[in-house]
Amino acid sequence: MKAVSRKTQPKKTALWRLYLVVGLLLSMLSLLIGRVLSLQILETERGYAFLQNQGEARSLRSAEIPAYRGVITDRRGEPLAVSTPVVSIWADPSRLANSERVPELAQSLGMELDELKAKLVRYEGKRFMYLQRHRVPHEAREILGKRFPGVYGEREYRRFYPAGEVAAQLVGFTNVDDEGIAGVELAYDEWLQGAPGKKRYIKDLRGKMVRDIGVVKPASPGKDLRLSIDLRLQQLQHRELRKAVTAANAESGSVVTLDAQTGEILAMVNYPVYNPNSRKNMKAANMRNRAITDTYEPGSTMKTMTLVAALESGRYTTTTMIDTAPGWIRVGPKTYKDPRNYGEVTLSRVIEKSSQVGVTKMAVELGHEPIWEVFQRFGIGEPMGTGFPGESSGVLPSRPRWYSTEKISLAFGYGITTTPLQLARAYTVFAAGGLQRPVSLLALDDGELPPAERVISEDVAEQVLGVLHAVTGEHGTARKARVGGFQVGGKTGTVRKVGPGGYIEDSHVALFAGLAPVNDPRVVTVVVINDPQGENYGGGAVAAPVFSAVTRGALRLLGVTPSEFPQELAVNRSQLGGAA
Repeated sequence: MKAVSRKTQPKKTALWRLYLVVGLLLSMLSLLIGRVLSLQILETERGYAFLQNQGEARSLRSAEIPAYRGVITDRRGEPLAVSTPVVSIWADPSRLANSERVPELAQSLGMELDELKAKLVRYEGKRFMYLQRHRVPHEAREILGKRFPGVYGEREYRRFYPAGEVAAQLVGFTNVDDEGIAGVELAYDEWLQGAPGKKRYIKDLRGKMVRDIGVVKPASPGKDLRLSIDLRLQQLQHRELRKAVTAANAESGSVVTLDAQTGEILAMVNYPVYNPNSRKNMKAANMRNRAITDTYEPGSTMKTMTLVAALESGRYTTTTMIDTAPGWIRVGPKTYKDPRNYGEVTLSRVIEKSSQVGVTKMAVELGHEPIWEVFQRFGIGEPMGTGFPGESSGVLPSRPRWYSTEKISLAFGYGITTTPLQLARAYTVFAAGGLQRPVSLLALDDGELPPAERVISEDVAEQVLGVLHAVTGEHGTARKARVGGFQVGGKTGTVRKVGPGGYIEDSHVALFAGLAPVNDPRVVTVVVINDPQGENYGGGAVAAPVFSAVTRGALRLLGVTPSEFPQELAVNRSQLGGAA
C-alpha cells in the first residue's frame, strides 16, 4: 500500500478548516438574512414595530413642556404674581468634564473655576446636572451660542412679583421649580400650577437634538387667581405703616382693612418686609404675614365687647352712671388704676376714657361668664378658615377655676390672644349691624354676599357704634384717629408684652381697631405697632394716626362721599373771608 506524502497531509487539513469557517460564516449570514426577511416580509407589522421600538429606544427622547403658572391679581386685575420665560442651562458631565473649554464656560457662567470643577467631580458618571437655573433668555442664548461640549438649555418659567415688597407676605413666593412654598402661592398651589406637556425629539449619539418631532401633549396653563385686596390701598398702607414703625423705632407692625359688609380683605400689610424678586439676604422673620400668623393680647380694644356683655345683661345702658372715684380699685391682690380720678361718669365715658376702674366694677358685677361668652360669639380663639399657611386662631382660655384677677383681666383683653385679622373680623360685627361674615382672601363677585351669622342685636350694635364714635371725640383716647369730613369710631389698646418672667415694664404693643364712616360703615381697620419706643407708646399716639391716614385713603378709593365739611378747610375758608 502506497504511503501518503507528508507534504500532502497539511494541505488537506488546511483546506478542511477553510471549508468549515466558510460554512459557518455562510450559515450565520443565512440566519441573519432569514431573520431580516422574517421581520420585513413574513412578520411585516410585528417586525416593523420591533425595529421601530428598538430605534426609538436608542434615539427618540421625550421632554417636558413646562406649564405656565396662573396669574395672581388684585381685585382690579393689577398683577401681583406673573410667570416669565427663562432658560436653565444644564450639562452632560461625561462630555464636559474632559473638555479644555471648562475655564471658558466658568467665566461665561460667572462661576469660579474651582466651583465648576468640583461640581463636575460630584456628578462624575452622571449624564445630567444643572449648571445654572433661570437665566434671562438673551443671556442664556449668548452662552449656548458658544457651543460648549455637552452644554444645553431648557425653557422654564420664573415667578416675578410686580408689587415687590408691598404684597410679598400675602402673595408669598415659589421655589426654583415653580412650586408655591409661602403665602397665597402655597395655599392655592394646586389651582395655580397647571399640567406640564410633552414633546418628542430625535437625538444623535452625543445626546444632541437633531430633529424635533413635535408636541405629543400640550401644556395646560394654571388657573388665574383674583385676590380681594386693592393694590392702591395696599401701597398706601405699606407707606403709612413703614413710616409709623420707623418713627417709633418699633420692632414690627401690621395693618389690615376689611370690607365692613362683605368680609373681603381689602389690604393687609406688615413691616419689616422683604423683596420676593431678590432673596439673597432674606430673613425668615420678615417673611411672616404677621396680620394672620402672630398673636397679641388685644388689651383695651376688647372693652368694646365687654360693653356688649353689659348692655345685653339689661343692667346697663350707655348712660348708666358708674362711680370711678377715687381713681383706683383693689380686687384680690391687684390694684387697678386710672390715669386720674374721673369721678362719676356714664358707661359710655368709661369706654371713651378706657377707665380701668369703671370696667373693673362692671366685670365684678357681671361676672366673667357673660364676658367670656360674648368673646366666643365674636370668634375670639376660633380659626378663621382663610386657608392661609400658618394662620393662628388665638387663645380664649377655658378653665374650670378662675382667679379673681383673671376674671378682671379678661374684661381688659388680657389673658387672651388674637391676630390683627381676627380682631378686625370681630369689629365688623359692629359695622354690619350685629352680623358677622367669614373673611375672604379672594375677591367676591359683584352682588355676592357670603352667609352671615347674627352675633348681637342690631340695637346693641348701634349703641356700640355711638360709643366708638365718642372714643374719637374730644373726651376720648383716639382723637388722632379722626378723618376730616367723616365720622369714624374705634378703640385704642396698649398692652405690656409678656417676657420669660411675666409682663415687661417698658415693652408694649400699641393697637387701634376702628371703622368708618360711623353712619354707614364701609371699612374696618386694625393697626398693631409692636414694641414702640419713646414716651408716647400708646395706641392713641402710635396706632391711631395710621388708622386715620389709611382710612382717609380707603374711603377716597371707595368713592365714599364725606358726611361733614372738613374742619381744617372750614378754618382756612373763614380766614380768607369765605363762608364757613
